[in-house]
Amino acid sequence: MAKGKKHTPEQIVSLLRQIEVSVANGKMTPVACRESGITEQTCYRWRKEYGGLQVDQARRLKELEQENAKLKRLVSELSLEKLVLKDIASGNVWSAPLLQAQGCF
Repeated sequence: MAKGKKHTPEQIVSLLRQIEVSVANGKMTPVACRESGITEQTCYRWRKEYGGLQVDQARRLKELEQENAKLKRLVSELSLEKLVLKDIASGNVWSAPLLQAQGCF
């Protein structure tokens, strides 16, 4: 399955505004979406996520989502290292080489 276009948050907000204007001028939503080059489903998904946001707010939202994902990965890695160190400290050295072989730390 091929990936579609990757729109920036600024482009998404702009397209949503264009669609809103078209609908306000009497066009049906599916027609306005088609003219903008997106599917109706994409329009509704974007409206759910970006509806009512300004361009700078949409950009900040994406930045925060990326930072959140990075922090979640960091927490999971640190939690795993903590478990391994806890096992080693308690004398359970058999689980540590197994985790090392799997490349966990």
